[in-house]
Order: sequence, then structure tokens, then C-alpha cells
Amino acid sequence: MPVLPLIDRRAFVRAAGLAFVAGLTPRAAFALDQTDAVYASGLKLPDGRFAIGLVSEAGELIEQIALPGRIHGLCHSEVNGLSVAFARRPGTFAVIFDTTRRAEPKIISAPEGRHYFGHGAFSPNGQLFYASENDFDANAGVVGIYDCLSGFERVGEVPAHGIGTHDITVTADGILVIANGGIETHPDFGRTKLNLDHMDPSLALVDAKSGDLIQKHALPTELRQLSTRHLDTAEDGKIWFACQYEGPRTDRPPLVGHFSKGEALSFVSLPEATTDRLGNYVGAIAVNRAQGLVGIASPKNGLWAVLDGRDGRLISETVLADAAGIAPSRESFAVSSYRGDFLDRVHRVAWDQHIVRL
Repeated sequence: MPVLPLIDRRAFVRAAGLAFVAGLTPRAAFALDQTDAVYASGLKLPDGRFAIGLVSEAGELIEQIALPGRIHGLCHSEVNGLSVAFARRPGTFAVIFDTTRRAEPKIISAPEGRHYFGHGAFSPNGQLFYASENDFDANAGVVGIYDCLSGFERVGEVPAHGIGTHDITVTADGILVIANGGIETHPDFGRTKLNLDHMDPSLALVDAKSGDLIQKHALPTELRQLSTRHLDTAEDGKIWFACQYEGPRTDRPPLVGHFSKGEALSFVSLPEATTDRLGNYVGAIAVNRAQGLVGIASPKNGLWAVLDGRDGRLISETVLADAAGIAPSRESFAVSSYRGDFLDRVHRVAWDQHIVRL
């Protein structure tokens, strides 16, 4: 998911408008007045309902936007003020919501024969958004293309050049960066992974207009059970990726790496104890461009860690039970958990796996 610069409170209030502020509860309005950043994440309420939560940099819950079901990832465009929340695989809905409150949230559906994989990204000019989708009968990942200017009509698709397509982002020059997790699924079997003995994970660069493959990195044979899942990009164009291992629990494969256009993959060598605590699973990754840091989070054994963005060296690690989402903060990272933690606050909700800055 692309990294966006922090917006200050005044800029957010100007963008959101007086109607947004007037509609807040006094407590939420006070929280917004005190914050310098606004985050969004999916959540589950104690009564089982799902929503998107808007959260201050202090971890205060500002507002909730009701959802028809559980979501996974979100993307946001600074240019048009829109955000999209994608249903968790194999869901078929996405919710477009306008942070300026010019329009009510809108629900769209994946076309017949497709479902969402939970992630997407906007084009640099904010006119299109791209969604990772599964052509499940053909067992092929695709990227659906939606026109923000024509009521979010799906206007086409390009191949993802892999299977199990998960996270995607877009470079400033319009290249899709795609994490193909390599896992075959079909909605007839729910979330069951159908090919763990012959996975095919890869990372691909694809022309967003033509769908032409620019560059593809298939993982080596010994790492074919290492599912490439999540992405973020650094200021220098370096693409960071995080993985989830589907092989034997006793194995200790690398879980984080990076590459740039025209370059080979480079995996980060983390300390053995850190790798053990990650439990062969990194659920989310984020780059703090301002600070030159990379953050990773894993719910398996409850850990989030900070890496040096230059070489991947471990800077710090923090124990947090059920660590879920991670996004840049002013100095480091905002982290949430399935148990309700968000930064220094604890809420009576279960936060989902990803956070986006609006």
C-alpha cells in the first residue's frame, strides 16, 4: 500500500469541511482538535458488526463508518480525497468513502467470476483505482480497473502475472507493483489453500495501461512455500515486501526483503530470536519515509519491529499480543492489535490487519 505524507489537523478539517466536524460527538471533535494525523482501519465491534474507524495520532477513536462485512486492506488518494476498503478474501464488496464528506459511502461489487483479495491502490492522478482480484475459474490473479470519474465503473482489467494476487501499489510513473502470494484458492472452498505443495509466489512489475509484464521475480525453489503478501515503497523507490511461510513450522526462512526496478530480490537477515518471535508470519509492513524506517507486525507470537530502511538492520522490537496493523507515525509507527490496542489506547473493538493514513 502506498505511503502518504502525514496531513496536519487543520488540513484535514479544511478537507473534511464543517459538515464533518459538526457531525462529530463532542468527545470525537475534541480528539480531532488535538491530533496531527488521522488513520483509518477496519474493526469489529463487540456485537459482531463491522466498521471503519477513524483514529487520531493519540489513538482516540474519532468516528466509525458502518460496513456490510469484514474488510482487510484500505487505500487512499490525496488527490481526490477518496478511500476504498476492500472485503476480506473471498469477499465481493468494496466500500468507497469520501473523507471530505461530499458524498455518502458507496458499495461496489466484484464482477461475476471474480472476488477481491483485500487490497488496492489509486492511480497517481486519482482518476482510477486498482483492485487485486481472483479469476478463480482460471486460477489467475488479475487487477481490476475502476473509474472514479464515472461512478466507480469497472472499466477493465490487466493480468497480475501470477496467482494468489494480494497486495498492490502503484509507482509515480504508473507501474503496478504486485505481490502474487502464489496460493490457489476458490470461493467454493472458502479460505482453504489448495496448492500448498506446489505454490508459485512472485513479485511483479506490470504496466498499468497495457498489462505488459515489465519485471517478475519468482521465488527460488527452496522458498516456493514463502507467500509474498504485502508491500510498501520507500522514498528512493525501493520496494519492501513481507512474507508468510506455509512450510514446516521448524523452518526459518527470511520473511522480509526489498528490490528495485531492474534489480534482483534481496532478503533481510533478521536475528534468529526475532525470526522465532515472528512465527514465520509477517502480517503487515509499512515504510516511514520521513524517518527512513520500515515497520513490520506479526500477530502470531505478538511482535512488531522497526528496521533501518537502508539495510534492513533491526533497530527495535516490541511485544504486543495479536499485533495487527502498522502505519507511519511522526517518529516511528502506529500499531494496532486484534485485542483493541491502537497506539497507547485500548478500545472495545478488534482492529483488523491494516492501517492507512488519510
